[in-house]
Amino acid sequence: MVAAFYPLAYAAERIGGPSFNVKNLTPPGSEPHDLELTPQEVAAIQDASVVLYLSHGFQPAVSKAVAQARGKKVDILAGLPLRAADGAEAGLTADPHVWLDPILFARVAARIGAALGRPDTALVADLKKLDSEYRQGLSDCKRHEIVTSHAAFGYLAARYGLEQVSITGLSPEAEPTPQQLAHVIQIVRQTHATTVFFETLLSPRLADTVASEVGARTAVLDPIEGLTPAEQNRGDTYLTLMRQNLATLRKALACR
Repeated sequence: MVAAFYPLAYAAERIGGPSFNVKNLTPPGSEPHDLELTPQEVAAIQDASVVLYLSHGFQPAVSKAVAQARGKKVDILAGLPLRAADGAEAGLTADPHVWLDPILFARVAARIGAALGRPDTALVADLKKLDSEYRQGLSDCKRHEIVTSHAAFGYLAARYGLEQVSITGLSPEAEPTPQQLAHVIQIVRQTHATTVFFETLLSPRLADTVASEVGARTAVLDPIEGLTPAEQNRGDTYLTLMRQNLATLRKALACR
């Protein structure tokens, strides 16, 4: 079977177990939005028994190849309460980052389990426990605004009573105009945010710019779109990275 990028591959491996061979189309350290497929990868999609992917313009090359797939095609965004994309930015027609909300990701896990004919019980239980940890960990915080380099954290913010202030939009490579950058800096000053978050797979340049303007520090908040080679070598998983994100948020938001 084939999974478009890391969170789907992780869920498929957890649910399917060792009897399922899961191919992740997005290599470690690569940004999945811009994925280009080799002819061999296109053939793998066409021949796979199950293809897990995201619609709404998240990975256009994958969506194009999926149209020719002969096996079971599972769009994990189908039927979920999706957040709107701002102006269909960079071809995106909805915010795809549902895996950063453990409750929505549990629904994704259930869909994958149904496609594989395997129980999703263990993974769903882990995700419900993670949700409980986030609810408790973020229940009493001095601040509630999270300043991010790109708008990947809308579902997480909505689930746990936070407000996302993003420097760029849903497309991580988008460059803000000078007016947009000035507007973000103004909002950050008004909220008295002490941390500007950047991502492991992207340059911290914009986060550094905003942080230096407002006298804040920078820290990593991982959208978990893929593992870096270092994370892979450490044995990190979706669950360990989500818990690292929680610890980072608690520190930045001065949570009790």
